[in-house]
Order: sequence, then structure tokens, then C-alpha cells
Amino acid sequence: MSAYAADANFESAIQAMERAGDILLVTVFGELEVLNALELRAFRKEMSRAQVDACAVNFGRDTKAGVFDLLPIPDSAFRRARELSRQTTARLGTRASDLLHVACALELGADGFYSFDKQQKRLAESLGLTVNA
Repeated sequence: MSAYAADANFESAIQAMERAGDILLVTVFGELEVLNALELRAFRKEMSRAQVDACAVNFGRDTKAGVFDLLPIPDSAFRRARELSRQTTARLGTRASDLLHVACALELGADGFYSFDKQQKRLAESLGLTVNA
């Protein structure tokens, strides 16, 4: 989301996307997270409706252009998320949504993981994923 709505992580997000080079995998859950984060910006009065809509259009345009490969959540991701919960939540305080995002990355065979969320990053790194590289 940071690459579409300027925030403290905007420059880092743009640089990470440029370094990635290949098509970035995004699940439909990740798409929902981006769009909902934009709507939260409107709720918090951090962005106008027009700004939110423009960011959503840009994200959709990039998805259609192939910048992102929009994928369904693999059924196996839910099983993996449950396993990760047992392995990590008591130690890391992991949220269910973070478990599912990381499980999707693992199940889809992603090489890396992009996030500016501290809990998501900590979980992904603890499981050997390269974060924001």
C-alpha cells in the first residue's frame, strides 16, 4: 500500500518494487488488505475520497498491467497458517492475518516477502523469508 499512498514507507516501497524486478505475487487477500488500508485512510481523514479512489485505480491498473500476479489463496495456506500459529504465536504474538499472509507466501513458493508491518516482518524473517530485499 505504501507504494500507492505516500506515507513514511513510500520511498522504501518504491525501491523494493524496483529491486524486485520480476512480477510480484499478491493474493486476493493481499489485494483486500491494500484496498482496505486505503479506505482506512479515508476514515481517519488522512486522504480524501478522490485520493483513495485514485490510489485504488493505480493499484488496479498495475495489477492489470502485470506488475502484480493476483492469485487466489491456496487451500493449503490455511493449514500452513494453523501450523505456524502453533509454532510462532505464543513466542511472537502473531496475528491471524499475518499468519495467513506469510503462509500464502510460503505455499506459493515466493522468494521474498514485502511488508512494513513489524509483526509480519518478524514472522516472515523467523521462517527464513527474505524481507523487503
